Amino acid sequence: MADLLVRTAGESHGPAVLTLIEGFPAGVPVDTERIDALLARRQGGYGRGGRQEIESDRIEILAGVRGGRTMPGPVVLLVRNRDSRLEEAPAITRPRPGHADLAGALKYLDPDVRNVLERASARETAGRVAAGGLAACLLAEFGIRVAAWVTRIGPAAGPDDVPADLEPWIRQRDESDVYCPDAEATAIMTAAIDEAREAGDTLGGRIRCVATGLPPGLGSHTQWTRKLDGRLARAVMSIQAIKGVEIGLGFGAAERPGSQVHDAIALDEAQRDGPAAGIVRPTNRAGGLEGGMTNGAPLVLSAAMKPISTLRKPLASVDLATRQPEEAAYERSDVCAVPAASVVVEAVVATELAGAMIDRFGGDSLGQMQAAQEAWHRAARNL
Repeated sequence: MADLLVRTAGESHGPAVLTLIEGFPAGVPVDTERIDALLARRQGGYGRGGRQEIESDRIEILAGVRGGRTMPGPVVLLVRNRDSRLEEAPAITRPRPGHADLAGALKYLDPDVRNVLERASARETAGRVAAGGLAACLLAEFGIRVAAWVTRIGPAAGPDDVPADLEPWIRQRDESDVYCPDAEATAIMTAAIDEAREAGDTLGGRIRCVATGLPPGLGSHTQWTRKLDGRLARAVMSIQAIKGVEIGLGFGAAERPGSQVHDAIALDEAQRDGPAAGIVRPTNRAGGLEGGMTNGAPLVLSAAMKPISTLRKPLASVDLATRQPEEAAYERSDVCAVPAASVVVEAVVATELAGAMIDRFGGDSLGQMQAAQEAWHRAARNL
């Protein structure tokens, strides 16, 4: 099994966020505009704080790309921080409830939680979005598209269905201030964010992510570490403030009988040249995954994000330096980062799917992967 390994480095107010990507195939065209567009979308969304007015994220390629294509070997990407003031940043000794502050202070026996929060910050996700942009370049070569959007912010909910054609949905999402493909829901969500801002509070929400064009058989049933649903859940749950992940019906499957949960199998000869060689499903309650593997239907994943932990009207805390009751520290922050988180979800899902494609069809070069997929597809049509 080949391994696509993505690691990030850097602090929120350090010089830069770095991403190291190992196991990526050679020969993949690198579309820097695609990656920069993802980074820009991550910075946007109604409810974001002042930090995004300072930063203007752009990718810099330090290694692994020549002539616009990936080379054999690691790829290193860099996103610079304009707000680079790590050495001058003051100590923080009043941990914020809901953040990594207190757990990190107790773990490392350091009352200055600055040394924890700088790395725990969601600024780290700029590196994962950069990696997801590179992964999307690979997936595009196989006709695979990944897209995410916002379905809920606080009490305001948008449409929860998955369209047959993603492109109009994506265009509507990109016209929305909160990345929700519904104008009426967008207005309600922005109003909810305004109310939270006035109250000194924050809001979380829900995100839907869909991937189309996936061949069956990504992932494996043979070992729990290789089940794709488990890999996706881990990747999405690792995003800052994400507290829940569902695939397909998710928790809704627990409320229904099996006849209303499982997807019947049918044959459509008109789709014999499609990804699943004519094997189709009239429903997709499984969200495109069965037994830890893709089944040819679109992948459908949902994530729940809690409200940001930094509140303008802080909750009670304790000063670790004086051991006296105090209000939690306040650092410049967002009121709502659900739209930005939807971009991160899209990026990490793309990264996991790229890794699954490399596992399935070999990862030395793009040409070898394409040949292996075509050979499998020829065999599948004769199944």
